Amino acid sequence: PCCFYFTLLIKRRWQIDDSLDVFPVHGVGGVLGTLLTGILASQALGPLAGNQQLDIPSQLGIQLVGVVAVCLYAGVLTYLLLRLLRKLPGGLRVRPDEEIEGLDISLHNERGYVL
Repeated sequence: PCCFYFTLLIKRRWQIDDSLDVFPVHGVGGVLGTLLTGILASQALGPLAGNQQLDIPSQLGIQLVGVVAVCLYAGVLTYLLLRLLRKLPGGLRVRPDEEIEGLDISLHNERGYVL
């Protein structure tokens, strides 16, 4: 439900063009799952819990450090790749008339679906 509502938020309120819903599904779901792992970790997991006693606040802190590190890594690399792609011929987006016509026809001269 969290990913679903975040998808609606991104598309309707923020009007961000994320056609495959990658960030609200994988990004938000991954962060939520990682943080909940720190909260829901239990000695009842047996050998999966390791040899130490799990302290939920400290484990949640460890999980949060991991989330921040991954977000920084992904954010910086995405920014650099977008800057590089922007310099290539064609840029990051197709022209509006190509998008209206359909990318199968305008870019590949093929029809994806025959009606």
